[in-house]
Amino acid sequence: MATSKRRFKAEIDGHDYTIIGNASDRHMQTVTRMMNEQIAQLKKLAPDLSDQAIATLIAFNAISDQVDKQAELLKMQPDDAQE
Repeated sequence: MATSKRRFKAEIDGHDYTIIGNASDRHMQTVTRMMNEQIAQLKKLAPDLSDQAIATLIAFNAISDQVDKQAELLKMQPDDAQE
């Protein structure tokens, strides 16, 4: 069964975005809240960072987390599945 794409309106760092995806509203609200929290934290810790630098750091951290999760999943697979 194909999941239909949904539109979600998010305000991130004072800017409005329409995001299209399969995730639930609750998921998108959680992601939006977490992004805004991370942006606020970076602005507080390093107020001289540009918006682009902040976005790059958040993206880097997200991909780093994704790599860690993928490595964890690979460790959980049986040895014959890794060959």
